[in-house]
Amino acid sequence: MTSTEVTPRHRSGLALGVLAGALALDVSGLGVLNAALPSVGTRFDLDDTTLQWVMVAYAVTFAGFLLVGGRLADVFGRRRVFELGVALFTVAALVGAVAPGIGVLLGARAVQGIGAALSGPAALALLTEVFPAGPARNRAFGVYAAVGAASFSGGVMLGGVLTQFLGWRSVLWFSVVVGVAVLAATRAGLPSGAGRGGSLDLPGAISGTIGLTLLVVGASSSGATAWGSLCLAVVFLLLFVVREHRTEDPVLPLDLFRVASVRAASLAAFLQYMASVGMLFFAPLYLQGMLDYSPLESGLALVPMSAGVFLTANFVTGRLLTKYTPSMLMAGGLVLIGGGTALWMSTPQDGDYLLHVLPGMVISGIGQGLNFPAMTSAALTGIQPEQHAVAGAVNVVAQQIGASIGVAVMVLIAATSDDQLTGYHLAYLAAGIGCALGAVIIAMAGRRTSTA
Repeated sequence: MTSTEVTPRHRSGLALGVLAGALALDVSGLGVLNAALPSVGTRFDLDDTTLQWVMVAYAVTFAGFLLVGGRLADVFGRRRVFELGVALFTVAALVGAVAPGIGVLLGARAVQGIGAALSGPAALALLTEVFPAGPARNRAFGVYAAVGAASFSGGVMLGGVLTQFLGWRSVLWFSVVVGVAVLAATRAGLPSGAGRGGSLDLPGAISGTIGLTLLVVGASSSGATAWGSLCLAVVFLLLFVVREHRTEDPVLPLDLFRVASVRAASLAAFLQYMASVGMLFFAPLYLQGMLDYSPLESGLALVPMSAGVFLTANFVTGRLLTKYTPSMLMAGGLVLIGGGTALWMSTPQDGDYLLHVLPGMVISGIGQGLNFPAMTSAALTGIQPEQHAVAGAVNVVAQQIGASIGVAVMVLIAATSDDQLTGYHLAYLAAGIGCALGAVIIAMAGRRTSTA
């Protein structure tokens, strides 16, 4: 093998490492401080209502700025926007790590979310530039998706370990170290990803960002704040759609939703994150509140789910994508995700981890490992290369809406029962039914597309 053959392979491997590392930062940023919240609350003397905004501040700006991030990457260059996003994320993590008060910490978390919204869509578009369509891209999607799908639960686990032994600030210091490493390797590993030019539709960007931000705020709030935010979100999102119909250079080309694979990938993304993040939301409540696990034990108990996601996506799904359509894998993955979630309906008040908790986590993890690479591939299928970043942003928006609104619905369903555990079981059942229905819709749509 000649050196000219080795170098491209070496660079493609480095590129995949850089992009997967950035994705791990973005996704784990949602959950990495979860286990540290009690320590943060003690340090700054916060009640639960204020404390939740340590998580929500990140989720709000992440979801709100995604479409703008995708558009900026397509217009001004993928690597340039990717670097800007990672740099913002890293600097904000540094500020959060030394924050003297809760206001600074919340501001830093919000800026981290903006950084993730800039780097995420650009990373997915760069992945398609580095790896040509075919087996190489399918394998790359497998690795990329394995890291992404495992990062949320892995972040929850890592946050618990770091907080237990080094304190809550170490969680943010870890993000700083990883962010610096990603930035250091970016120029050597990634192509320039030159933009195609054009302008940023400022009215569309503003209305879309405000609408998505209010949508997540509403889903994360309660009472009058929730309803007010959701109503305003509907108004701004309607204004956004009207604007995108009329402008010649939209932030979000609405024609994307005419592509069947984009619609299927968006549905699969919503349902996976509704069910998987819902499991991770209820898991510590059950493990710590009913089985008396410590935060560290609760975090470690989630390792099998992360392992199932990573191993399936990395070693199985990439190969399956060369033989089966993404629709088939998305449908199969959703069946497993829904089935694994529904299995938790068997969890009793004094349950056994191996008998009642582990099987559902493993089955759900395998399903996530099948679905995530398939939906990532489907999200870009039939899309022009110059729109890959914004198409990727659409899929990540669907993930975030599933993680916020979907989980909020599960919580509301759980609250309908006077018995706490019965409420949890109702939420698991709803998620399982939703995933099963989604699998049927995607499978039928995929069959119609293949016979058309």
